[in-house]
Amino acid sequence: MSTPTLSLPAPPAVSSEWALFLDVDGTLLDFADVPGDVAVDPGLIDVLAVLHGRLDGALALVSGRRLAQLDELFAPLKLPAVGLHGLERREDGHQERHPRPVALDQAVAWGRALAQRYPGARVEDKGTTIALHWRAAPDAEDLLRQYADSILIELPGYHLQHGNMVVELRPDGAHKGSAVVDLLAHPPFHGRRPVFVGDDLTDEHAFHAVCSHAGFGVLVGSRQPSAARYALHDPAAVRAWLEEGLDLA
Repeated sequence: MSTPTLSLPAPPAVSSEWALFLDVDGTLLDFADVPGDVAVDPGLIDVLAVLHGRLDGALALVSGRRLAQLDELFAPLKLPAVGLHGLERREDGHQERHPRPVALDQAVAWGRALAQRYPGARVEDKGTTIALHWRAAPDAEDLLRQYADSILIELPGYHLQHGNMVVELRPDGAHKGSAVVDLLAHPPFHGRRPVFVGDDLTDEHAFHAVCSHAGFGVLVGSRQPSAARYALHDPAAVRAWLEEGLDLA
């Protein structure tokens, strides 16, 4: 299968003046049918550790995963990070979490009962949010989307966030863009040129945020339209680009 032609140019080499924000699934890591099955090459962990040092700490993971999952995946690294698309945040060792509503327990139970009709479909309980996945069961898409729409009435203050073969029910008021802006207000990110690398629709908030702070976005893949200025083909290309960044001055 041929690689889609990118409509955007490749990004410049990583600069020591940047604040670098990295999405995880579909950006640093290749997708897996089950999120827990993703593989992290030890070489990537080494690259991130070196870049974190050379950027004076201004490198953060920004993910839909929980912070605890990120720490497990990238151990022994414990980088500045944003989890659950902005609902969890850690900088300088301080960690913040959004509370979980009681109604989420029943929403998870009902969703999992529906998902059982389609082997491979999954309802992921993230603590504060619910993610409905159909990557391994495409026929489940309509049912899971309809369920997500219907359950919103039980979760006031929540909305739907659509992603790559997933829809997530999550609280209003927080997203990757707002989380990036919050990080940019504090050391070691403050005063640096922000660069966000991501692949999904959920990353567009962050692309807009870094652009509004004299930075730019790097899209992984060929999805359009996008607020990103540059693009890389796939996670393998991202990892190679980051490794080349080890030569930054």
